[in-house]
Amino acid sequence: MPRKKSDKTYGENLIWLFAELYFTGRRRSLVDLAKEMDCSKQTVIRMVDHISRAYVPIEETKDGRKSYYHIQRPEKLPGALSMSPSEMVMLQMCLAFTRHLLGKDLLMESERAIQKSSTLAAGATGADLFDAFLPGTIDYTPRQQDIRVLMKAMEEKTVCKITYKNPMESRGKTFYIKPYKLFAHNNALYLHAGMARYPGSKKTEFEFDPLLAVHRLKAVEPTDRKFVFPKTYNFEKHFNQAFGVIKQETFQVEVSLTGYAAAFAEERRLSPDQKIEQKRDGIVLTFTASSEPEVVSWVMSFGAEVKVLSPDWLVEEVKVAAENIRKRYQ
Repeated sequence: MPRKKSDKTYGENLIWLFAELYFTGRRRSLVDLAKEMDCSKQTVIRMVDHISRAYVPIEETKDGRKSYYHIQRPEKLPGALSMSPSEMVMLQMCLAFTRHLLGKDLLMESERAIQKSSTLAAGATGADLFDAFLPGTIDYTPRQQDIRVLMKAMEEKTVCKITYKNPMESRGKTFYIKPYKLFAHNNALYLHAGMARYPGSKKTEFEFDPLLAVHRLKAVEPTDRKFVFPKTYNFEKHFNQAFGVIKQETFQVEVSLTGYAAAFAEERRLSPDQKIEQKRDGIVLTFTASSEPEVVSWVMSFGAEVKVLSPDWLVEEVKVAAENIRKRYQ
């Protein structure tokens, strides 16, 4: 008889609860556990009883009307791990800072991995030191299976059939890709890929390599075709030499910034070759960019504290954008 979805969810939460209490050694409240597992407090109590009777006793303590659960870990554990407590803290920091990019299931899997490792790293702490600000971020939970498929396809050099929907189009498009690399930019996940030919087609040359926002993928299906990873592929050279995730022909930008905009821009590196000239009322910033719309958006975000000096065509683009905003408020 097929296993019910609810049974599977209960089992996954049961494993997570045991790992959370045993491998971290932390004292967790009933309310927090119910919230993290997205279930009722009664279900948590049932799981605690299940683990206590079948595996290892879970200690319950009270603080006023609140219930807390804890598993007393042995003082010495067998085995050794070539990871220091400070290295474990760094892993916990990385997980906390990127948790909004993982989705619920991938996050829980990552947490379990760190919890298991921290058991053997004596003195490791830091789980409660870090977090991430989530408003305005994308929920990648619906795309977790697609991410898993892409990860395996990248490892095995497998061509994938995908359906992708641009927000400005009414319907998605289906095509074939060679997935190269997943990367994060401005709290979003992107896939850089190469175009692959349709089955039966002889076309092997394409005008561009697609850059795909992962949350806009509607379907990802591995094929039985393999591809050869380009020997000359260099992510650092392709993406990290100019401002803008969209890669067009590069151009030099010169802007004048004052007030908060000057301080904000001076704290950041927009391109490796950027130059900052100090002025009495602010700075003049020169940098390399590869995406006109991203530069215009960046400039507009500073309002009256920024002025584009060059190139001339970019000055005109910003003027048009500013005029269009003014018209909307008439």
